Amino acid sequence: MQCNVGHPVDKTLRVLIGIGLLSLLYFLEGNLRWLGLIGIIPILTVVFGWCPGWALLGINTCKTK
Repeated sequence: MQCNVGHPVDKTLRVLIGIGLLSLLYFLEGNLRWLGLIGIIPILTVVFGWCPGWALLGINTCKTK
């Protein structure tokens, strides 16, 4: 896997979106709250520096080649 997530704005937005989705675990009730676990995905893309969506679209925000 080659790095394709590296721009600071890209990383920051992914973390904020991930935290926002994870907060659904706290704010929602019933089975719908478990949809908040989807927030783990954008956070993991920052941790690993690779996003499958960006790879499919051919987008690369990482400065290193």
